[in-house]
Amino acid sequence: MAMESHAAAFGLIDPRIEYKRLTSSHEECLCSSFRPVLMTAWPSATLNALSSERRAQQAGGDGAGTILPSVQIRHAVALPDHVLFILRDGSLLPASGEFECLYSVSNSTQLRRPPLSVAALPDGPSVVHCPVGPSEVAVSLSLAQSPPMTPLQWDQLVYTALLDTRDNSTIVFAKGMNLRPGRLGVPSRYECVFGRDLSKPKFVVTSPVISAAQETFRCVTPVRVRRYLRMTAGRNNNRNSDGKPMLVSIRTKGRGSSTLPSIAEPEPLPRYTRHRRTRHWQQKAHSMCVCTMLRNQARFLREWIIYHSHIGVQRWFIYDNNSDDGIEQVLNTMDPSEYNVTRYLWPWMKSQEAGFAHCALRARESCEWVGFIDIDEFLHFPGNQTLQDVLRNYSSRPRVGELRTACHSFGPSGQTTIPKKGVTTGYTCRLAAPERHKSIVRPDALNPSLINVVHHFHLKEGMKYANVGQGVMLINHYKYQVWEVFKDKFSGRVATYVADWQDEENVGSRDRAPGLGTKPVEPEDWPSRFCEVYDTGLKDFVHREFTDPRTGNLPW
Repeated sequence: MAMESHAAAFGLIDPRIEYKRLTSSHEECLCSSFRPVLMTAWPSATLNALSSERRAQQAGGDGAGTILPSVQIRHAVALPDHVLFILRDGSLLPASGEFECLYSVSNSTQLRRPPLSVAALPDGPSVVHCPVGPSEVAVSLSLAQSPPMTPLQWDQLVYTALLDTRDNSTIVFAKGMNLRPGRLGVPSRYECVFGRDLSKPKFVVTSPVISAAQETFRCVTPVRVRRYLRMTAGRNNNRNSDGKPMLVSIRTKGRGSSTLPSIAEPEPLPRYTRHRRTRHWQQKAHSMCVCTMLRNQARFLREWIIYHSHIGVQRWFIYDNNSDDGIEQVLNTMDPSEYNVTRYLWPWMKSQEAGFAHCALRARESCEWVGFIDIDEFLHFPGNQTLQDVLRNYSSRPRVGELRTACHSFGPSGQTTIPKKGVTTGYTCRLAAPERHKSIVRPDALNPSLINVVHHFHLKEGMKYANVGQGVMLINHYKYQVWEVFKDKFSGRVATYVADWQDEENVGSRDRAPGLGTKPVEPEDWPSRFCEVYDTGLKDFVHREFTDPRTGNLPW
């Protein structure tokens, strides 16, 4: 009993569970033969899959006499343009017009504001977006049982974490360490900290960091933590009897060490049943998947998904960065038996690289190849080869881990309003030379650090990339669309190391539109800009493959 009480105080075990203390110090190392059974009741507190097979049903009141549900707040995070509330499992919210966001300005004064939006997530907590309130005040919701809390700051936060049972490591995603883009940090300067109360040093477990790069840290998962998570799997996720979850954070080492605040509950990566083996690789469920991060691009989703499904993409991972334009309604119009689309809520600002690393890990067990492209980018095959021909060709070369393809940037093409039949047929004039290239990668070939910059990942030692010729495969990037669409890029960029366009910083960067400066003011000649070569190749393909012969309509 004394051992059980100590373990419970340590914060890693429910006292009702029999616990056998480890006696061998070498067990704390990575052990490839140890494969704990890890089950997930729902994904992490900050990220949840809204799959096409199963949509959340949001509770709502319908008039006088309705009993409104009460909620418990798990976390509150202050982002630049709103406050994010993450609720405990089982909390159901009515429609957003039937409760309020509360701001405790003083002991006797509360400001009340309507929420911006509500997301009811399957098998887990709901998420509420509230307006920005006064700085450094406690916040709550009018239906909350929990007392008001001071929100954590988004730019000093460990926000999510994944458990990799392949090598018994934990991948931690954190803001606040300010590592340089595209370069490895010094892992010995940091350590991972696990526990249910990270403010009590005596009751946490630490482990060494294996790699540190950008916002991604990989560390050893301690045996004690693995056992705890295995025992609590399926029992209200990873919570102990007092309802506190296991969290993980990053701590700097040496004089003046500090631990980042954390809301990250280690989430097991999904396991999938693989198919038959090929000569070099074990075949997976999908030969080609796509990962993207977007914000308020719902009106372009159907064209992008339907087109890429037709050319051979089988699975989509959509990381939604705080959209409020009805993206879920658009996805609900797509037949889940035909389009395997999963939408993930990814509320973290300026974190595209971390989101892509997260996606690469989630896609690893089910996808042979993953393309990292934006919603305004379309793979195009101007010759006689297809996507499957290209992938089959390079899948037989086990040392090729990345395919790089040229990216042609299209301009407004004389348009002044959004083309009614879609971007692929509406924009037909582009710059002569490709601006950049994008990549399709083998997730198994990625460097364990998961470094990626501008849609390119570092590869494992011994792996290499291959350049695919423009006559075989390229990307049409509808980068400079009509001004109504293009000006939204000034509202904020999702990439971590790209300055927002209204900031007086890196004004000459290639990530900006040339000659526009920092103000979203439409140039008089905008419709005719970025037009050097007329290119109707993809437009002709789309009309040939998608046009309904009876109505002349396209499916989107």
